[in-house]
Amino acid sequence: MLYVNLGSTGLRVSRVCLGMMSFGRHESRQWALDEAAAEPIVRRAVEGGVIFFDTADVYNGGQSEVVTGRMLGKLFGSREEYVVATKVHGRTMPGENGRGLSRKHILASIDASLRRLGLDYVDLYQIHRWDGLTPITETMEALHDVVKAGKARYLGASSMHAWQFAKAQRVAATRFVSMQNHYNLIYREEEREMIPQCLDQGVGIVPWSPLARGLLAGSVTTGGERRTTRASTDPYIDSLYRPDLDLPVIERAAEVAAERAVSGAQVALSWLLHKPGVTAPIVGATRLQHLEDALAAEQLPLSDEEIKRLEEPYTPHPVSGIDL
Repeated sequence: MLYVNLGSTGLRVSRVCLGMMSFGRHESRQWALDEAAAEPIVRRAVEGGVIFFDTADVYNGGQSEVVTGRMLGKLFGSREEYVVATKVHGRTMPGENGRGLSRKHILASIDASLRRLGLDYVDLYQIHRWDGLTPITETMEALHDVVKAGKARYLGASSMHAWQFAKAQRVAATRFVSMQNHYNLIYREEEREMIPQCLDQGVGIVPWSPLARGLLAGSVTTGGERRTTRASTDPYIDSLYRPDLDLPVIERAAEVAAERAVSGAQVALSWLLHKPGVTAPIVGATRLQHLEDALAAEQLPLSDEEIKRLEEPYTPHPVSGIDL
C-alpha cells in the first residue's frame, strides 16, 4: 500500500479509503452488515495497509460511527495509527435545528459523533453538503472553533458547486483540505470546474461512489437485472446514473479488464488512482472480494493508451450528487 499526503497537509493517508457506510445494521439500508459480519472485511483492510476510514453521522442511524470506533480501536495498537473522517449536515436530531450547518447543529453534532465513535477527536471533519439556510460565514466560524477546541484536526467538504466551495474557502479561518466529490468513470463532470480548482488550491480529492454504486463492478446487467441487494433497494442509483449514457463506458471497462485478466472494479478504481489530484477513492465493501479488488487496484498500473480507451466512450451528464 502506498501512502500520500492529504492535499497540501502533512496528514498521511493510504491510497485506499475504506467507506464505513456499509457497516452497522439499520432499517434505512437493508444491505448494511452488522459488526460481526463487517469485522473480517475491516481486518483484511488493515492487514492490507489501509489506515484511512470514512463515515458520517447519518449513516445507519449513527450505527456506522459506533461500529467504526469499536473496530478500529480493536484492530490498531494506538489512535495515532489510523485516520478517521466523519461528516455533518443531515438530520440526526429532532426539531428545526436537528440538521444543517448552523453553529448550533455543528457543535452538537461533533460531540455526538465523538461519543458514538468513542474518540477524543476525529482527523477529518467534513460538511456532507452545502446548507442554503445558513450563512457560510457562520458555518466556517463554527468549524474553525471545532478545530481550535481539539475535536477535529482538519476540515473537509463534500459535493457542492465549485463557486460554493470557493466562497467557503474565501471566508474560512481554517480552510477545507479535502473535497469528497462524486467522481468515477461513468460520471466525470467534476473535471470541468471542481477538480481544476482543487488542483490549483492544493485540496485533496477523495471521491465517493468510485464504482458508480456498483455499476462498474457488474451489479446491474446489460439487460437491466439488478444482481445485488443494494442495486435492488438503493433508489439513489436511478437519480445518479443513466443506462443509455453509461453502458458504453461499463462495457469498455469490462473489455480492458478482460484483456488484463482482472475485474472491472479493479480497472475502474485504478483509473481513478491515476487521475491528477485524487488522494484516495472511498471504497465500500460488503464482501471480502470487494476489498480485495480495491487492494489489487492500488497496485494495478494502466498505460496511457488504456486510460485513453477507458475515457473515450464518455458522454456528458447532467450534474448529479450535489443534493442529498
